[in-house]
Amino acid sequence: MPIIPEETVQRYQRLKDDLNQHNHAYYVLDDPSIPDSEYDRLMRELQAIEQDFPSLLTPDSPSQRVGGVALDSFSQVVHTVPMLSLDNAFSDTEMVDFDRRIKDRINLDSSQQMIYACEPKLDGAAVSVLYKAGLLERAATRGDGSVGEDITANVRTIKSIPLRLQGENIPDILEVRGEIYMPKDGFNRLNQKAKQAGEKAFVNPRNAAAGSLRQLDSKITATRPLEMCAYSVGQFEGGDKPNSHFQMLQMLGQLGFKINQHIKQVEGIDDCEDYYQHLASIRDQLDYDIDGIVYKVNDFRLQERLGFVAKAPRWAIARKFPAQEEMTRLLDVEFQVGRTGAVTPVARLEPVFVGGVTVGNATLHNADEINRLGVCIGDTVIVRRAGDVIPQIVKAVLDKRPEGAQPIIFPERCPVCQSAVKRAEGEAVARCTGGLFCGAQTKEAIKHYASRKAMDIDGLGDKLVDALVDNDLIYSVADLYDLNLEGLVNLERMAQKSAENLLQSIEVSKQTTLPKFLYSLGIREVGEATAQTLANNFGTLDAVIAASIDQLLEIDDVGPIVARHIVDFFNNPDNLPIVEAIVAAGVQWKDIDQSADSLPLKGQTWVLTGTMETMSRAEAKDRLQEFGAKVAGSVSAKTHAVVAGPGAGSKLKKAQALEIQVLSEQSLIEFLATL
Repeated sequence: MPIIPEETVQRYQRLKDDLNQHNHAYYVLDDPSIPDSEYDRLMRELQAIEQDFPSLLTPDSPSQRVGGVALDSFSQVVHTVPMLSLDNAFSDTEMVDFDRRIKDRINLDSSQQMIYACEPKLDGAAVSVLYKAGLLERAATRGDGSVGEDITANVRTIKSIPLRLQGENIPDILEVRGEIYMPKDGFNRLNQKAKQAGEKAFVNPRNAAAGSLRQLDSKITATRPLEMCAYSVGQFEGGDKPNSHFQMLQMLGQLGFKINQHIKQVEGIDDCEDYYQHLASIRDQLDYDIDGIVYKVNDFRLQERLGFVAKAPRWAIARKFPAQEEMTRLLDVEFQVGRTGAVTPVARLEPVFVGGVTVGNATLHNADEINRLGVCIGDTVIVRRAGDVIPQIVKAVLDKRPEGAQPIIFPERCPVCQSAVKRAEGEAVARCTGGLFCGAQTKEAIKHYASRKAMDIDGLGDKLVDALVDNDLIYSVADLYDLNLEGLVNLERMAQKSAENLLQSIEVSKQTTLPKFLYSLGIREVGEATAQTLANNFGTLDAVIAASIDQLLEIDDVGPIVARHIVDFFNNPDNLPIVEAIVAAGVQWKDIDQSADSLPLKGQTWVLTGTMETMSRAEAKDRLQEFGAKVAGSVSAKTHAVVAGPGAGSKLKKAQALEIQVLSEQSLIEFLATL
């Protein structure tokens, strides 16, 4: 290895520091410090040193923003601190209610004013960026809030995201949450370039940003004009953590992140409304899309006291801008059949640009909604699209109704399998009675059966399921286990290696658990938790099948509606033969012993928090449920025990305050070994 002159080492470090500072000035502060030509000269000098002395190269070098070879797929990332969604408010009244609920929960006098941090709700893609010892280590999409995809290579190409944190008070571990978006100018340039190349243009900046982040080749992402605004943190270990959200944003700015210039700290709900009106008035002048305002209780201590409900924090809310509406013509109505047999009327519209996208379809929900609207085929209708909500018809413009407008007739027979369509008493939705016999329900049932939380058949995506059914290779879930290599390789775009991998994944799926199998069947209202409860209480599939409504009602979390769905599913003459065929194909699990000793944790509620290092969080959850415990997402007085790993925060503090037993991961492993 050649000896590197000391002056070269010093020059290289100076170049790295200078280029990172110039990147920050240009992409974060929007205040270029040198001409582009000078930046290019410095970058070439840096790259020349790295080529001559490769041992100097470090991950935070500005030359390392674009990776090498493209990925085959994205790996999954489990969020140590879940990336929660927000509840929405659409009116002043809902905001006042939000403020009142907060004051009631922390016993604040109604005359006292709450301090809120306000920020524009950017319309992009939420991401998590993890730093250790100040260096960017990993970036992930939000995914379902618990599990996202590793997009580190792509995020490294975004120059408003620091590769190394700057300044002082750098935490040992810092997970920054932010919104990656595409400015309007960059979006317009990208689409103009696509148009000139004869390529398909993106519909809107959000679509362009999300698509750019999911490129398997980071070189493509690097060509897209993406930016990120930081809006919160997840993990924070080491260093002095600020006391409020607004202070945290200021700290993130000092560490090198782009912070929205319109963030503001206000006092009271009236000031929140003033902020909303101001942002609404300048919304169209901004160089990026926003779809509302996010309000957060500013004080971190109050946030911890307020806690969470379901998958949303009590201390934050998104005030959405009014729904955008346009008029267009209703050309036709088609009826689609979902996994549970729900027959949904879908309006086919004359395409119209509304809510940032071109809309050609809209939901009419059900027969009651059609009658309420009084809409006919041929009518001019008002279409609304609010944020991510599916476009819907909100009104028929009756004075524009043409002669010959046709009433919408709800089908009495399933448009796919011709089975009877029935509507249960008290329900708004009409359903096909064909069950797994129905082709449409078959496709959706197979997709659900193969999903990650069910039988987890890797490689069996939606398009492949459609192709298998459309080419008559499978007619039900059970037929998956009869697939062979010859049939698969004859499908369009199916290579032999992919077919072999799929068959192997199907074979692996034969080893499962009773709860996963029950969930995979797609019984209405039977989610993961209910499937686990059924398995723990009955122990065997035969016992679940034979269970009466009265027996089911004796189980916690099973009410009359769910009990009826379970009984109806197994009483359907088309369903039971398919279940039996799956079992005959070799799908198997270990039955759950119903003796008292086999479920020693029955009736107990456990909570997992922080990082699990030896076993995954999912594995820990499965093991606890295996012994009869219920695993909850929040701590309460009814919680039996909390398992806390590194990074545990508010849940651990609440458990300690309530004097609830707290175990480490190692203690949990040792405890489970004794059961």
